[in-house]
Parts: sequence; structure tokens; C-alpha cells
Amino acid sequence: MTTVVLVRHGLTHLTGPVLAGWTPGLHLDERGEKQAAAVAERLRPLPLTAVVSSPLDRCLDTAAAILAGRDVELQVDDRLGECRYGDWTGRPLKELGKDPLWKVVQAHPSAVVFPGPEGEALRDTQVRAVAAVRDWNSRLGPDATWLACSHGDVIKAIVADAMGLHLDQFQRIMIDPCSVTVIRYTELRPFVVRVNDTGGGVTDLLPARKKGRRRKASSDAPVGGGAGTGSD
Repeated sequence: MTTVVLVRHGLTHLTGPVLAGWTPGLHLDERGEKQAAAVAERLRPLPLTAVVSSPLDRCLDTAAAILAGRDVELQVDDRLGECRYGDWTGRPLKELGKDPLWKVVQAHPSAVVFPGPEGEALRDTQVRAVAAVRDWNSRLGPDATWLACSHGDVIKAIVADAMGLHLDQFQRIMIDPCSVTVIRYTELRPFVVRVNDTGGGVTDLLPARKKGRRRKASSDAPVGGGAGTGSD
């Protein structure tokens, strides 16, 4: 059972009012640096097999904070990079809200292809991001707990896939800056353990310590909801 910890980057001076996309040289601002330090401290008890980041600076900054004090090298995967918003990149969200395409983004994101030669279809963003997660799962193995630092829409697309939701439903998912989202992948299905978690401990995510042989992770969902992860 491979555990993937998805962390969105911290705040930048553009986060919120402007669609940053692949804007180069965009680093965390002072607020984002504090967020990254806080999430790094929250995750400190968790052993990480690998830390993989989007190539964009705001994710690299966040991943660097998480890696501080760990004997793990940063890996970069372009497939975890932000959706390529094309001509929408760098424009204020208030302005984009008046574009007819905005309503399509909200209601039918699977039909969206962002304008301009660099524009990407949201469905292609999901395909590449999920492929990246699956590839790293395979590479790192079933005992791994690894972290991916990425972007809001990318993480939402990964969560939608894990939940078996159509991409048109992914706008129902919230992913805040420096939030923690956790998915455990078994042979049969993924289990979404946390979504948009911005506080609290992570001891329930630690690998189970069992005497003798490692118990194979079950792909079965507990009927009735189960007693929770802290009952073992």
C-alpha cells in the first residue's frame, strides 16, 4: 500500500487575485514561507521515501522547506506542474470571471481547453498528473510513503480520480495553500485518507509496526465505516 502525501505550495503575492499558472520566478512570499515552515514541522514525524515537486518555484520553495533536515533528495517531475492556462496566465480572476469560458470551467471542466498556443485541456492535466503518481508509486514500491508538492487544480484532479469522480465534479474539492491531502493506493482501489487538511498531527499516517512478517494491506473497504485508523 503506497501512501502519497499531496501538499499544495504556499502563498505567493499572486495567489488569489491572479491566475499565476506557469509564471516564471514566482517564489513564496513571507506568508507562504511561514506556511511552508509550518507544514514542514507538521510532517516532521512522517518518514518520507521521496519528495517529488512540480518544477515551478513556489512548489520548489515549499518542497525545500519540507526537505530541511531530511536525508532525501528532491525529485522534480514536470507532470506535477500547474495546468497550462495559456492566454489566461497572469490575468486577474475578476477579469477572467467575465469570460464565457469561465462558466465552462465551473460546470464542465472536462470540456475546457485553455486559449492560446500554450493552453492545455484540463482533462490532459489530470491524465499526466495521475500518470505521474502511478509511476512514482510503482517506482518506490508498496511500502513507500512519499510526498508530491503540486498545485490546487492538479491535486484536485488527482483526488477526483482517486474518488472515482468524473472530472466535471472536481470543482467540489477544495485544496488550500500548504494543505495536506493523503491517498493510499492498494491493489484494488485508492483510499482517500485526508483532503485539504490544514492542521493537526500526522501520527495516524505512520507505517504500522507489526511483529514478524509484514501484513499485506487490505484492499477491502470496512462495511459500516470501521473503527478508524487508530484502533489497530
